[in-house]
Amino acid sequence: MLKALLFDLDNTLLSSDVKTFMGHYFRILASKFAHLVPPDELVKQIMSSTKAVIDNLDPTKTNWDVFFESFSPKIGRSPEELWPIFKDFYVHDFEKLRIYTEVKPEARPIMEEAFARGFEVVIATNPLFPEIAVRQRLKWAEVGDFDYKLITTLENMHFCKPHVEYYEEILEKISCQAQECMMVGNDFEEDIVPASEVGIKTFWVTEKSRYAMDKAGFYGSLADFKRLLESGKLI
Repeated sequence: MLKALLFDLDNTLLSSDVKTFMGHYFRILASKFAHLVPPDELVKQIMSSTKAVIDNLDPTKTNWDVFFESFSPKIGRSPEELWPIFKDFYVHDFEKLRIYTEVKPEARPIMEEAFARGFEVVIATNPLFPEIAVRQRLKWAEVGDFDYKLITTLENMHFCKPHVEYYEEILEKISCQAQECMMVGNDFEEDIVPASEVGIKTFWVTEKSRYAMDKAGFYGSLADFKRLLESGKLI
């Protein structure tokens, strides 16, 4: 029996052009660090440290630990000195990036229906951002006020997509078996393939159908998923 629904965030529940969004993200963030490091160098170091997070498979280190263990030496400042700068950015400037995103009209009705039907709901976004940023993006998607079972963030996860360990960690945290869960996401390689390898049921949010469907048990638009959820056939 299906007990939990896992949702990707970017371009599943919230539309955005990642290249445009991240371009403006780095532009504003770089201004916060300009007194410590030139903008181009900052971007280079953040990208390098983010890759270290994605590649990490050490279960003893959170993504937060891995990021700052990589980033701090490159900047020559401790995490205790660097995090307040990041936090100031997320508190005072991150909201400016909202204009580079777009609400998906199906997102909130889907969440309302999922909770009404008693599903445990996980926001299974790639945990490369701190909680403060993920919660803001959920607010932008107009789904920030639900009582989620888990929101995966930089602080609380030890692995990232597309590693199967990311999905295994979610299952452990929510105390569910793989067959009791469904992953809903738009990225075939990050959301669908690894989740299915763990045994999680999947719904690929896509308008395409040219890929082999042996990996994606269900597929279609977000509106299609909404209709499937409302039908009561997700069991």
